[in-house]
Formats: sequence, structure tokens, C-alpha cells
Amino acid sequence: MAMAMAKFAAILILSLIALSMFETTVMAGNGRGGRNRNPYGPGSVNIYQCPSRCATRCGRTQYHKPCMFFCQKCCRKCLCVPPGYYGNKGVCPCYNNWKTKEGGPKCP
Repeated sequence: MAMAMAKFAAILILSLIALSMFETTVMAGNGRGGRNRNPYGPGSVNIYQCPSRCATRCGRTQYHKPCMFFCQKCCRKCLCVPPGYYGNKGVCPCYNNWKTKEGGPKCP
């Protein structure tokens, strides 16, 4: 009887460890709470966040209205806005690579 209880306890403990490992793997794979998630990369912004992110991005330009217009257009398409007031477009490839008909950058 004692031997059966020891085997049951060992199986129970191993099952709990396996379940814990599976849960950790699922949480790391779903993109939430992972260490490598880029807070500025593609998909980092929801559409409702575009106006506030673009207000920050266009906050120091003398061409505020056109900057806001194009930034929000780019944000809605790419779902990301690079950090800062200028540059840093490399963290958001869609935002960086969208060009005008003339070949210039579309997104500020």
C-alpha cells in the first residue's frame, strides 16, 4: 500500500511539473510578456492609439498638420510609429519603406 502511494505521489508531482512547463511555453510563445517583443515594431500600435503616437512624433515640427495627416495614414496601415520626433524608422519597416510616387518617404 505504501509503495502504491509513493508511485501515485511521484506521478502527481511529475504531472504538475510537466503542466507547469507547458504553461510557461505557451505564455512565452503568445507574444505577451516575452523579453524580445519590440515596443515600436510592426503591430505595436492599435488604430485608436495612432493620434496620440503621431502627436508625439509630430510634436516638434513646423509642419504639424501635414505631419499628422501622413503619420496617421502610415500608422493605420503599418500599425506602428517609430519613437522620437525624427528618424528611428528602422524599427518599423513598413513605415520606413512606404514611398511616394516620386520615391521619397511617405511617412514622417
